[in-house]
Amino acid sequence: MSANAPAGGEWPGRIMSGEMAEQPGMLARILERGAPVVRETAERIAARNPRFVLLTARGTSDNAALYAKYLLEITMGLPCGLASMSTTTAYGAKPDLRDVLVVTVSQSGGSPDLVASTRAAREAGAVTLAVTNNPDSPLAAVSEYHIDILAGPEKALPATKTYTASLLSLYLFVEGLRGGDGSAAAVLPDLAETVLARKDEVRSLAARYRFAERMVITSRGYGYPTAKEAALKLMETSYIPALSYSGADLLHGPLAMVDNISPVIAVVPDGRGGEALQPVLDRLRGRGADLFVVGPKAQVAAASAGFVLPTAGVREEVQPVLEILPLQMLAYEVTIARGQDPDAPRALAKVTETR
Repeated sequence: MSANAPAGGEWPGRIMSGEMAEQPGMLARILERGAPVVRETAERIAARNPRFVLLTARGTSDNAALYAKYLLEITMGLPCGLASMSTTTAYGAKPDLRDVLVVTVSQSGGSPDLVASTRAAREAGAVTLAVTNNPDSPLAAVSEYHIDILAGPEKALPATKTYTASLLSLYLFVEGLRGGDGSAAAVLPDLAETVLARKDEVRSLAARYRFAERMVITSRGYGYPTAKEAALKLMETSYIPALSYSGADLLHGPLAMVDNISPVIAVVPDGRGGEALQPVLDRLRGRGADLFVVGPKAQVAAASAGFVLPTAGVREEVQPVLEILPLQMLAYEVTIARGQDPDAPRALAKVTETR
């Protein structure tokens, strides 16, 4: 809730704030009710021995799909790609997708290009799985399998709880594919509640970036989808241009634009991704960057500012569910501080229909 929000009635950001607050309970619901269904679906798909995975999505769901790509490639050694839907929807290409698993991630399951490309993939011989927040959607109808992420209705235009619900559902799905038990996710509901309780801390950080004209967000490994999603949230709510880069890509040219004025947000996983990002952090500090770190205490202590995540003992592959939470709050608080309403960004609709 905004510091200046009235005790009752309508106020800017009320819906987004409420939906962010739902996330701990939602994560617990997925683990309790969704996990058995996801495991059964995963086991049925695993029995068909897909040789390749093609992930299809747009917007926030595209960042969740990228997370699934890291999971599948790292934990299963299964080659993955991100689909270019226009190859089928605009150009009419007919790829051979026999023995390929096509996973389409969509909050609404209603965008025509997602439905059309999934239908085309199934006709081309693919095993098709829809991961949505709407089991009655057109996308679910054209897919052979479906996973309901159980986020509940999401009314604010910026997606928050459907993103973390997608992450957890995809994690449980990959665990089911490889015969894992998914137990690493059990800590997430309580830790998410701990993170979301630190509103005042994030509000103070937001005051630091209220007048930012540009932001750069970077990470590596499992943290990279978080960087991309944080950039999207900042752009669609506060209208601040936010550029997201893999730490490796940042060093291949874009580092030249980093100065001591424009903030750089680094998502530092507690694990191998954070280790791989360390040379990038060193270079950023060497350039005098205003460095904001989301990650372990030691990394935050060496930055200009930051948010310490409670990731000690948490498996790196589930940390993205926690990493995005302070960045959702930051986007919200920066937007409120700039006098805008994060519930209703200009020029956006909840269901984006692309072709």
